[in-house]
Amino acid sequence: MGAIRGVHVVAAARARNDPGDVAAGLLTILARGRFAQLAGLGVLLVASSAAPLAGPQLLRCFIDEAAAGRPLSLLALIAGGYVVVSFVQQAIGVAVGQASAHLAWVAGNDLRHRVARHALGLDLSFHERHSPGELIERTDGDVTALSSFLSSFVVHAVGSALTLLGVLVAVFVEDWRVGLGLTVFAVVAGAVIGRLRRSTVPAATERRIAVAALLGEIEERLGGAEDLRANGGGAFAVRRFRRTTAHLVGVSRRASLASRTNWVLTLAVFAAGGVLSLSAGTALFHTGAITLGTVYLLFRYTDMVREPLERIFEQLPKVQEAMAGFARVGELLAQRSAVPDDGRAALPPGPLSVELDDVGFAYRKAAPVLDGLSLRIEAGTVLGVVGRTGSGKTTLARLLLRLLDPVEGTIRVAGTDVRDVRIEELRKRVALVTQDVQLFDASVRDNLTLFGAHRTADEEMIDLLDSLGLGPWFQALPSGLDTFLGPGGAGVSAGEAQLIAFARVFLRNPGLVVLDEATSRLDPASEARIERAVDRLFAGRTAIVIAHRLGTLDRADRILLLERGRIVEQGSRRALADDPGSRFAGLLAMASGSTPR
Repeated sequence: MGAIRGVHVVAAARARNDPGDVAAGLLTILARGRFAQLAGLGVLLVASSAAPLAGPQLLRCFIDEAAAGRPLSLLALIAGGYVVVSFVQQAIGVAVGQASAHLAWVAGNDLRHRVARHALGLDLSFHERHSPGELIERTDGDVTALSSFLSSFVVHAVGSALTLLGVLVAVFVEDWRVGLGLTVFAVVAGAVIGRLRRSTVPAATERRIAVAALLGEIEERLGGAEDLRANGGGAFAVRRFRRTTAHLVGVSRRASLASRTNWVLTLAVFAAGGVLSLSAGTALFHTGAITLGTVYLLFRYTDMVREPLERIFEQLPKVQEAMAGFARVGELLAQRSAVPDDGRAALPPGPLSVELDDVGFAYRKAAPVLDGLSLRIEAGTVLGVVGRTGSGKTTLARLLLRLLDPVEGTIRVAGTDVRDVRIEELRKRVALVTQDVQLFDASVRDNLTLFGAHRTADEEMIDLLDSLGLGPWFQALPSGLDTFLGPGGAGVSAGEAQLIAFARVFLRNPGLVVLDEATSRLDPASEARIERAVDRLFAGRTAIVIAHRLGTLDRADRILLLERGRIVEQGSRRALADDPGSRFAGLLAMASGSTPR
């Protein structure tokens, strides 16, 4: 429930354009079910922030006791306590680092899974507006930045802030005047450090730009190495590379100088603070207000102000990155699919009828791709769809699987509005095979069952591959169904890939099959095997065949001819082919190089 509440908070915040509320909503998602771990991390943070304060106190005690001539055994005990405290401090630091990193990565992976699942559930129109690279950056890059923020900022910035607060409180307890002075010094030092760090940003940015330019040039030259060599451009490439490298060296020197200047001035500021602390401590010591050990204590605490301040300023850029990441991830999670999945109806077994009632569709308010489309496909029949590129054929296939929803009209499968059917149920009973078969860097088994989505016994899969003409291919695999195909199905021919796609359909046993240009890129030998597989695939099923090559429509019972999203001709394939005045007969004549009868 916490995660659902967090998603609603994110959506509401995006509607109000409130970055703070977006961050709060995402933090709610990240914290879901982890409050005990967060509480434990908080206790460790407090302990790790307090532990550094104990060492100077023990050293103060050691100095004062040694000055008073106390026994060596007591001094040894204090020294031993200091060693123990040092070890405990380091152990707590390691525990905080491990706990924060574990919590950040577990929470980050949970958010990454949630974002990826959400993105995959969005409709096709969303994915057409956003590139895969952009979504990968949202899913991985931004979530990684948030994980880094949790594991780094929380530990270093929050821990440093607690340590700084502890130092100021401890000094106030010793002497309020020194405490007030140290507070003023911390504010001034923080302002100086912040200004110095901002002054180095332009040089660092210029250096990153120069590095990117150099890497881009190297990539371009290596990519065009053959052309450069063949056309005598090598000398120019080397000269250009030297100029780019020289520019990078100059920019790097300036960035290094700015960084070193920043470091020296920071040292000078804290050296001045140390001098002031020693001067104040010495004056108080001579008046008898504090002991010699307290002089050291004040000096050491003043020196301890430096590290927390530097860590806080080091982490501030990560806050900006994290807020940007919060905004982008929140924006993605706030997206709602234009294809809602709120249906509850189920589809019957066997072949499915299809009915389109005045269906219209347009992409992003452009010209209609489908306009007033009405037709009925009886269960068990094969419809061939013909039309020029852009006539709406592929859009029709997408609407049947609810990758998109029509902007007008109704689509019914087996008499049921597809919007009333659960999307998972619809896509089990309606299968789409395109010319671009996606094979994954996974085993043959996972490629066939789509990672277990359609569980089938190994023997059944092997028999299916053999019946589709893939028996010799399968027998040659070194590990059978456990053989990995490699990225993009490396080593698998186009015909074999298409047959694997058909095997996926057989495993699902749908009632409606849509082939979208499925055989347009195959050689004759592969196409012969595909045709035999298609005959088996269509048996006992309704089928829609979208094709440019008219020869693939020989098995169609009816023909539908689309032009600019409208039906310009439909009817029995035999009747249209025999009618010399039909458009379909004209297309057949053009394909065969003859004239219509």
